[in-house]
Amino acid sequence: MYQRVDVTDAAASLIRKLTAQHGPLMFHQSGGCCDGSSPMCYPIGMFITGPGDVLLGDLEVGLDDPVEVYMSASQFEYWKYTHLTIDVVPGRGAGFSVEGPTGMRFLIRSRMLDAAELEHFGLSA
Repeated sequence: MYQRVDVTDAAASLIRKLTAQHGPLMFHQSGGCCDGSSPMCYPIGMFITGPGDVLLGDLEVGLDDPVEVYMSASQFEYWKYTHLTIDVVPGRGAGFSVEGPTGMRFLIRSRMLDAAELEHFGLSA
């Protein structure tokens, strides 16, 4: 199965802990303003998505419900040829993202889509 987003085991573990504290979560890949280009993690309902956002996919982290990942449509135009993996590293989390107080921060690791993925998503090389 082809997906645009994935999550590392370490990030999935932190997402499960944060879900226990804050309830169901979602991500929005920031466009680079105040918190750089970090994936921002919010309790569902704290960040409102709209027609200008693209659902990249769902993260399966071992919870009842998957965690949705969004990006603005304008930013997606630049990133549509990449696969994104949400990871976590020690550091100060983004100010509005729920991992902020944990001493960890989410980050994106990216790679170019391979030929089969490009074909699956209807993109040409």
